[in-house]
Amino acid sequence: MHLLVIEDEVKLGDYLRKGLVESGFNVDLARDGSEGLGMALTGNYDAIVLDVMLPGIDGFKILEAIRKSSSIPVLMLTARDDVADRVKGLESGADDYLAKPFAFSELQARIRALLRRGTLQETTRYALADLQLDLTTRKATRGSKRLELTAKEFALLSLLLRRQGQILPRAILADQVWGMNFDSDTNVVEVAVRRLRMKIDDPFEVKLLHTVRGMGYVLELREADPT
Repeated sequence: MHLLVIEDEVKLGDYLRKGLVESGFNVDLARDGSEGLGMALTGNYDAIVLDVMLPGIDGFKILEAIRKSSSIPVLMLTARDDVADRVKGLESGADDYLAKPFAFSELQARIRALLRRGTLQETTRYALADLQLDLTTRKATRGSKRLELTAKEFALLSLLLRRQGQILPRAILADQVWGMNFDSDTNVVEVAVRRLRMKIDDPFEVKLLHTVRGMGYVLELREADPT
């Protein structure tokens, strides 16, 4: 599932993106109102986490603009646990409201509830050939073998499975899994892909994780070369 988080507090925004990615979501992060509004109106998202107090354009105005053309689930965040703010947000079309500070587990539960409540049902299981991943149980298997993955490996595999068949550049993987701008001098992506490949491919005859030279990586089932 693809989420948009609009949050100007740098540490909180990075924390939310990291936690949600590790929970199996694909996350884009906007750090001000203008950027967030543009992404909300042009992107294809399943839900939006929207802070009220934003530089440029506040969350209420962003929500009003979204509601003119979309019924996408929106959860609003605020530093002010004020009844008037909550009422204003809900009357403007917010689906839920959460006051800071909050527990990440509650935010995650509220997002999943919104997704279940909406017309789109959240997919929590992904598969390709005999490779399976369950976001709810945090379990990954290939054939009858349980795959022991680190949190980053699980997040990387879930992203590759959600976008199976698509070539994902290293910059996308660095942003979505590690929440970092891609640095050509950093080999963190290559190392992580190599370790993931050792677990999901090396013990098996059929390979699923492929390197596309000069472009990135793709998870797909390819036809065997004719002999």
